[in-house]
Amino acid sequence: MAHTLGELARHIGAELQGDPSCLIRAVAGLQQAGPGDVSFLAHTRYLKHLATTRASAVILDAAHRAHCRVSALVVENPLLSYARAAALLHPEAMPAPGIHPSAAVGAGCRIHASASVGAQCVVEQGVEIGADAVIGPACVIGRDCVIGEGSRLLAQVTLCHGTRIGKRTLIHPGAVIGSDGFGLAPDRGAWVKIPQLGGVRIGDDVEIGANTTIDRGALEDTVIEDGVKLDNQIQIAHNVRIGAHTAIAACTGVAGSARIGKRCQIGGGAGIAGHIEITDDVIITGMAMVTKSITRPGVYSSGMPAQENALWHRQVVRLRQLDGIAERLKNLENRLQEK
Repeated sequence: MAHTLGELARHIGAELQGDPSCLIRAVAGLQQAGPGDVSFLAHTRYLKHLATTRASAVILDAAHRAHCRVSALVVENPLLSYARAAALLHPEAMPAPGIHPSAAVGAGCRIHASASVGAQCVVEQGVEIGADAVIGPACVIGRDCVIGEGSRLLAQVTLCHGTRIGKRTLIHPGAVIGSDGFGLAPDRGAWVKIPQLGGVRIGDDVEIGANTTIDRGALEDTVIEDGVKLDNQIQIAHNVRIGAHTAIAACTGVAGSARIGKRCQIGGGAGIAGHIEITDDVIITGMAMVTKSITRPGVYSSGMPAQENALWHRQVVRLRQLDGIAERLKNLENRLQEK
């Protein structure tokens, strides 16, 4: 969808340096862009491409406007402004309202006339679907689920019974929400399943990635608060609570009854132990293992980055020697104290 550069500047709140009548049709990277494209500079590692870009305009901050040889949209946060420009120039196609003839809809459902239910969907009894909601093809919506207005479930999403989804939430293909938590009681070497009687509550403006799983609570609900962003293939166990506007990258696992605060950032592949609390505004780097509660905001890491195999083997040998070294050091300190 084409817009003039002036229209684009007003939409993202930018100071325009260039021709406001220039027509912009798409977004593209600095190296790939051509006439009619708008690009952006959000990191200095790409500054070398700014002088040679063929884009009609570039979104950047004031510090780099002097390096820009094409029209510039000067903003405080180029990445954020790029996101808004991309959404304006590349709006998503929305399906027409209505229920596809191949969908199966149970008794007592309340589906707003402006909502869309796609092909091969199964909507069980007592489900409520709000205005402008979109249920993609082959989704399964369990009994008594509630889906708020403007929310979108893409293909093959499963909501188990009683799940509640807020407004404007986006759920990507293959996500499963409300599956049973891993609740088991030992019985003389065997296991007895503990009924999972809680549900899942998802807030407004949440995004849940492809094949992510959020388990229902054992007694109380699992809760994902407003604005949370979950990447692909994340496991959220039963009774977890994730605070508003926290973002979690792919392949992270959060064990049962963990509490994660607001505005946290958790890197990919991290592990969060059960029954611990993480306060607001914590950053956990990728592949970290969190086994104890974190009570102060800050950046937390664990694990070792990859390195040459020979060096890694030498370090492992030294790690195995640490107990002996510590014992010898303690004995030496004791002998010095005795003198």
